[in-house]
Amino acid sequence: MEFSHIPVLLQETVTGLCIKPDGVYVDGTAGGGNHSFAIGSKLSSSGLLICTDRDGDAIAACEKKLKPLACRKEILRSSFNRIPDILAERNLKADGLLVDLGVSSHQLDESSRGFSYMQDGPLDMRMDASGGLSAADLIRESSQRELERIFFEYGEERYSKRIAAAIVERREVSPISTTLELAEMIKRAMPQSAVRKEKQHPAKRVFQALRIAVNDELFQISDLLEKVVGHMAPGGRIAVITFHSLEDRIVKNAFRRFEHPCTCPPDFPVCVCGKKPLGRAVGKCILPTKREIEQNPRSRSAKLRIFEVADSETVSEPEMNPAK
Repeated sequence: MEFSHIPVLLQETVTGLCIKPDGVYVDGTAGGGNHSFAIGSKLSSSGLLICTDRDGDAIAACEKKLKPLACRKEILRSSFNRIPDILAERNLKADGLLVDLGVSSHQLDESSRGFSYMQDGPLDMRMDASGGLSAADLIRESSQRELERIFFEYGEERYSKRIAAAIVERREVSPISTTLELAEMIKRAMPQSAVRKEKQHPAKRVFQALRIAVNDELFQISDLLEKVVGHMAPGGRIAVITFHSLEDRIVKNAFRRFEHPCTCPPDFPVCVCGKKPLGRAVGKCILPTKREIEQNPRSRSAKLRIFEVADSETVSEPEMNPAK
């Protein structure tokens, strides 16, 4: 299947990055290259576009998509939390960074990737299919208590105990290895009155939770934000697109800490900790328009937040505790 993905909040992201033709820009989640192409199209031959993605299919599609661009470009297979290292290795400061935390349409629509509860396929869910534990491995090896935690913390699933218990009971008889098999089991484990009231597929939250756990997604974004400000050029902008409350909370709180890093007690008359703002959040979070949602229903939960790094060349490093 050809790699396809409809970019979310495309124009809003490109506008928000305030692209300089000769700047250095990074798309940390390049996917099929749609956001990357829009950014690169605004760069001159002296500008540099760096694209990273963990998905080998995405990298291949991105290379093909970006070939016509006049700007310099590097396309790397890497997780986005390595971007600070990538910039440091090249002695570069980024003028703009984009991270789109959504699952691509290709990954959802390609049944062999195992992300979808709507079509049958192997229970995989790895962004990088070349290694690491799959969702089937996680289901097979995790304790009941750990499964409960994953479903509740990452999926906010109120019936996490019932679902985890049903999975453990079933796997003692035979392994759970396909998406529809798991989806049906989740549906049966929930109270049928709750299933009837659901406005979405009853397996959606558990599949989200498994995907987050398999790909260590919350740590990835926390780890990136902890380190990347020091690798941004003065006035550089960080744009992050999230798709659920757990991701958005991490981004919102990080930007808030960057903007207000002072750790002095509130009753101190003056700041003595010496921590200066690292920059400012640019406006409020940006949501897709009604028209975009109609054209691409998968965009409905998207939120774009943008942070502009301070003009000062010397900024103190943020203190954060990455979610793990």
